[in-house]
Amino acid sequence: MSQDIQRMHVGARLSEAAIFGGAVYLAGMVPECEATDIRSQTVDVLQQIDRRLAEAGSDKTRILRTQIFLRDIANIAAMNEVWDAWVVAGSAPPRVTVQAALANPVYLIEVVVTAAVKP
Repeated sequence: MSQDIQRMHVGARLSEAAIFGGAVYLAGMVPECEATDIRSQTVDVLQQIDRRLAEAGSDKTRILRTQIFLRDIANIAAMNEVWDAWVVAGSAPPRVTVQAALANPVYLIEVVVTAAVKP
């Protein structure tokens, strides 16, 4: 296994993903859609995670840890409805969900994922 760090979608401030030691570390994924409701924003973020994991040679069944930041914790039930439909039965990862002030007031959710790369 190579010990080189591979970075994906590198920008001036951050990379959207880094792969090292058989794991992929995603940056905080925030909504790219213009929706203002938690369900639509959650769908958007989870679709981004699916794409980034696929690009890195992984998928949602290989998630090792998830951190979810909600602008308003009152949105957790609606967010969980979308999450529960997305997560694969028997593969639900360890997860933390907290309320946090997000960088852009339009964002209702931000999700950080660490996953194992497929062998």
